[in-house]
Amino acid sequence: MSDIRGRTHLYGDNVNTDVIIPARYLTTSDAAELARHCMEDIDPEFVSKVEPGDVVVAGENFGCGSSREHAPIAIRAAGVSAVIAKTFARIFFRNAINTGLPALACAEAAASIKGDDEVAVDLASGRIENLTQGRTYQAEPFPPFLQEIVAAGGLVAYTRKRLARR
Repeated sequence: MSDIRGRTHLYGDNVNTDVIIPARYLTTSDAAELARHCMEDIDPEFVSKVEPGDVVVAGENFGCGSSREHAPIAIRAAGVSAVIAKTFARIFFRNAINTGLPALACAEAAASIKGDDEVAVDLASGRIENLTQGRTYQAEPFPPFLQEIVAAGGLVAYTRKRLARR
């Protein structure tokens, strides 16, 4: 079973939070407004190409730069269901999980997936399947508590849900 299935958008190494969501748009925390400007400094056509469920695939150090939560919020609000990269900047990875955006580190997948490939991702097993190429890769699976955080839509929603159960 795959949690995620979508078409890929390919980027290189060192994709900085400043190009994911440029600083000139940080006057808002409105997710929909941030989504309208997602990736515009690195890929001006991104917002018109991305469809709900799509997956961003990148090289090393994805999300480097400023520690702004706006970057994964913009990506998720634009419709992206996951990011697969060779490696992530640590603060971006944590912010991604905290905002409900799955971030999977898998060097082999990131190196061989092409733009517009269709992929399926199973967060519980860490399995990444390139449906276009007929290849399968293995990322570190998300432990159950991270799956719960992502499924809830992020750490704040997860915490509210848990507190409501008390």
